[in-house]
Amino acid sequence: MSKKIKAVCFGEILYDVFPDMERIGGAPLNVASRLSSMGIETEMISRIGVDKKGEKLLNYLSSRNIEKGNIIKDENHPTGMVDVRLSASGSATYEINYPSAWDKIEITNTMITSVKNADAFIFGSLVCRDEVSRNTLFELIPKAKFRVLDFNLRPPHYSKELLMELMQHAEFIKLNDDELFEIAAMMGSEYTSLEQNLLFIAVKSNAAQICVTKGRHGAVLLHDKKLYYNSGYKVNVKDTVGAGDSFLGTLLAKLLLGEKPQQALDKACAVGALVAAKEGANPEISEELLNAFMDPKRSR
Repeated sequence: MSKKIKAVCFGEILYDVFPDMERIGGAPLNVASRLSSMGIETEMISRIGVDKKGEKLLNYLSSRNIEKGNIIKDENHPTGMVDVRLSASGSATYEINYPSAWDKIEITNTMITSVKNADAFIFGSLVCRDEVSRNTLFELIPKAKFRVLDFNLRPPHYSKELLMELMQHAEFIKLNDDELFEIAAMMGSEYTSLEQNLLFIAVKSNAAQICVTKGRHGAVLLHDKKLYYNSGYKVNVKDTVGAGDSFLGTLLAKLLLGEKPQQALDKACAVGALVAAKEGANPEISEELLNAFMDPKRSR
């Protein structure tokens, strides 16, 4: 029997509050949900309030087969909430409540053990807005075998110094095209093309793998010094919340399971598009639906 691949996601778990509904979310949790659905043994490290919303989050983790032993209950801070506003095109803007329980993730020995035993450790930049969670993250990073940085730039919750430090610890970096150009400019790039700036960041960081998402235009992946491309899939967008997270979860899952980079990238772009075509960050997407979407002729 082959060894089970394990991933640990660190950071915010919360509620996305839309004008007419609330949905469970948070980028690390969205990534964890997709990883788990793709057959990866997945664990979440975070913190929730002692409240009904926190209990509902624990039930959600169980329903998605996400290990919750490192979800700590906080009696002094509430479960996280984010006010989400959608534009006419479905693009989202966020107002992130502070302080929330996930800002105060304190390190434990069980967290260290989980990270040491995982095949991948996934973290973002937003969780570093508070020094408590930031210090815990920087204690855990050296314990990890494979470090994945998922940029999640939400002004004003980051600085150049923080982003540069995170990048030096990552072997895999995922960011969108806007983040790519912003970060490359921070680092002194004078290039104008996406590919030039991607390669510029690769040289300046320690990451051998970098992926840049381009919304409806797909994504570019640098993997073992080679660039792979997908030009996107056409869908009617409902909302973009969680689409990039599901993209990353799918891409990582397929690469960890040994799929070729181009095949993994194509599937990740397809899943991201399917998520954008549905409401909410974590709709269920079966392998049959994914295959039919990617190749309609074969499914007939």
